[in-house]
Amino acid sequence: MPEDLEELRAATTALLSLATDLQAWDAVRVGTLGKSGALTTLLKELGKTAPEARRERGAALNRLKDDLATAIEARRVALEAEALAARLAAERMDVTLPPRPEIPGSLHPLSRTLEEITAIFGAMGFSVAEGPDIESDWHNFSALNIPGHHPARDDHDTFYLPGVPEQGSNGPPRVLRTHTSPVQVRTMLGQPPPIRVIVPGRTYRADHDATHSPMFHQCEGLVIDRDITLGHLKGCLTDFLRAFFGITTLPVRFRASYFPFTEPSMEVDIGWSRRTGEIGGGTDWLEILGSGMVHPKVLANCGIDPREWQGFAFGMGMERLTMLKHGMPDLRPFYESDLRWLRHYAASPFAPASLHEGVAG
Repeated sequence: MPEDLEELRAATTALLSLATDLQAWDAVRVGTLGKSGALTTLLKELGKTAPEARRERGAALNRLKDDLATAIEARRVALEAEALAARLAAERMDVTLPPRPEIPGSLHPLSRTLEEITAIFGAMGFSVAEGPDIESDWHNFSALNIPGHHPARDDHDTFYLPGVPEQGSNGPPRVLRTHTSPVQVRTMLGQPPPIRVIVPGRTYRADHDATHSPMFHQCEGLVIDRDITLGHLKGCLTDFLRAFFGITTLPVRFRASYFPFTEPSMEVDIGWSRRTGEIGGGTDWLEILGSGMVHPKVLANCGIDPREWQGFAFGMGMERLTMLKHGMPDLRPFYESDLRWLRHYAASPFAPASLHEGVAG
């Protein structure tokens, strides 16, 4: 091979060995095989070579081109492998290490509240029922004796889903459920009495401030059986509130109210101190949840004979219960993912709620 071609091979090989990253490698590639590269220039000058020597020089240039292209490609593969190895070493994570003691796993306070509520009502024989977040107008309103002129149906209070009518009809659009009561309707339609369920889940209303959120969590309850009275409702909710707040003498008051789906209806208040915020102390009252005997029309809408079966229902905001129990002044941090707030109010996942150990915290 001519001396100038051997010099080009040696120079290119040396430059490739000095290239430590893909940018330097590309400079060598372009300087050798690019449009103005050293080897490309020699190929362009081949036409100036004397005819008797052109064939031999052309063959030598093509062999050199193949050899250098192979060497350049091999160096690229090696550099990419080195870069990948360096990245894997830098980003390596030992998944076998135990959790860092300063950042332990924890439960969101809402999850803890749900565990406590489930434990308390579970001991009373309640099971948990669930349903879809997107509901039909009938399940969310009509079946629950909420007429068309009720304020809850106003666009300013309810998230409607335009263009998503009830299946197979031209009726009103579906809604993001404003309460978990539609699951009570689905439960009554899906199984015969007796029924005893709680219904925790997300609900949606067009409201947002320090004590309201467009998305929040409710837990409702439903009992359907023969000969159910207000006495059963009062005993059930009194026992629940005293167990949840961990105060066996917690004052509980039932006050007449109105809900379309219960008759009679009652607000439930607990004793507290307006001055100090202490639950169970002072002489003031704080509204905590709504309740009542299931309206006969609701039972009939769900295919249950109100002359044979009676029941009671109740509903509470899980954020509100959590805020009261832990002294939280503002609802918004529940959804802001502030690790400082979460570490302060979080519960240990290794201490599940149970009535045997107590749920007060």
